Amino acid sequence: IFGATNKDLCRSFEKLMKDKFQMSSMRELTFFLGLQVKQKEDGIFISQDKYVAEILRKFVLTEGKSASTPIDTEKPLLKDPDGEDVDVHIYRSMIGSLMYLTLSRPDIMFAVCACAYFQVTPKASHLHAVKRIFRYLKGKPHLGLWYPKDSPFDLVAYSDSDDAGASLDRKSTTGGCQFLGCRLISWQCKMQTVIATSSTKNMVIDTIVTYILSDDPLITTNGVQLTMSNLQERVDSP
Repeated sequence: IFGATNKDLCRSFEKLMKDKFQMSSMRELTFFLGLQVKQKEDGIFISQDKYVAEILRKFVLTEGKSASTPIDTEKPLLKDPDGEDVDVHIYRSMIGSLMYLTLSRPDIMFAVCACAYFQVTPKASHLHAVKRIFRYLKGKPHLGLWYPKDSPFDLVAYSDSDDAGASLDRKSTTGGCQFLGCRLISWQCKMQTVIATSSTKNMVIDTIVTYILSDDPLITTNGVQLTMSNLQERVDSP
């Protein structure tokens, strides 16, 4: 795959490659490894709506109501050891299908990563969360990435993390995205490998509201849990 802003350069490069290698030209790119590519005068749009329809049929999830968001922010996912067991192979297959979809759908990245954490012993509650992602895709199958032709090439990066948000082991989750101008070119979501006991945000808040810490049992308890989790991790480490 190659491209240029000048068609003459494309033709020259194509001739050069054909002189060196045995190859054939398939003309303008429209489809590649499940990615649909629509090339317009003002930019390029990349999507996977055909793939969305395919995986909805594969897992028999074409019927039913759609969801407005890919994850329920009011109900954090837990290990749920007493929950009902589900088919591990189907669960992992669903996660794998969704992971491939994140190539063009950064909007589901966090939800998919959160559900992928439970692939070893998935429960019914986790499967319900995975199906919610599919229901969200059912309602918004045509979203994708837009790369406008006229846009600056300034590299801009954003990142953030929650404050010990993972209720399982108190580890924070970090997310980030990078732009070239207004073109989104990369995105990430990953749980941190260690327990962070402080952050810039935490220190600023602590400085401002120190006087209320002892009066707020929720904040005090949260701090104790975070410290104990960090100590437990240190004890368990070789």
